[in-house]
Amino acid sequence: MKLYTRTSGDGPDLVLIHGWGMHGGVWDSLVPLLEPAFRVTRIDLPGHGRSDWNGATGLDDLVAVVLAAAPEVAAWLGWSLGGLIAARAAVAAPARIERLVLLASSPSFVRRTDWQPAMLPALLEVFAADLHQDYVRTLHRFLALQVRGSEAAGAVLRSLHNTLLAQGRPVPGALDAGLEILRTADLRSRFAEIACPVLLLMGERDTLVPLAAGRQAAQLLADAQVRVIAGSGHAPFIAQPRQVAAVLEEFLQPARTRPAGEVHGD
Repeated sequence: MKLYTRTSGDGPDLVLIHGWGMHGGVWDSLVPLLEPAFRVTRIDLPGHGRSDWNGATGLDDLVAVVLAAAPEVAAWLGWSLGGLIAARAAVAAPARIERLVLLASSPSFVRRTDWQPAMLPALLEVFAADLHQDYVRTLHRFLALQVRGSEAAGAVLRSLHNTLLAQGRPVPGALDAGLEILRTADLRSRFAEIACPVLLLMGERDTLVPLAAGRQAAQLLADAQVRVIAGSGHAPFIAQPRQVAAVLEEFLQPARTRPAGEVHGD
């Protein structure tokens, strides 16, 4: 199948992969700030936005169709669920991904015995059950969780609500598949295979993917740094797009000197 993509800007290729239940329109406040420096390709995941649903249910299935839609060689940025897809793609096709940004993302979204900075598995199980009762309401509840803790919670929530159904409703089967990936995927053992430089860009107040998850994930990677957007929750690119764009340009332009370690935004 062919996924819907939208490309704009001029410069090195940069792929943006959205999170669960959303579509490429979620990047509307960030992309204009990136277009002067990058050729940005937004990809709608299967069953989301303007992409058809092909029945793909596994993480590797999503990786395969996204790789087929992406530029041959590019930097990749994945937000939340999109970060799992981008990280797995960096393992599967290392020659195609020059740099990787994991935005409010984690190798394991649920808590495990040896991985505590994550959601309780029961929370995703409740969302999965509620999807079959009223999936639009369930999506909106999930959005509310994404802005919890953010200094700009009201504005970010309004933006997410306005974007959610702007390209039509996501396919229920695609939502089920995405939740199952979030519930079961654990890429910690594969992170050591990611050869390219990685930026873990975290929201300081994110309650879905805590800052501690980014710090611990960085220890699993060969070449990684953590950057923090102060006062932000799970969608820092909506709350503070200019800060996020500045951090991205600094990291993604190889000619520039990147700071070592962890840096907090203003």
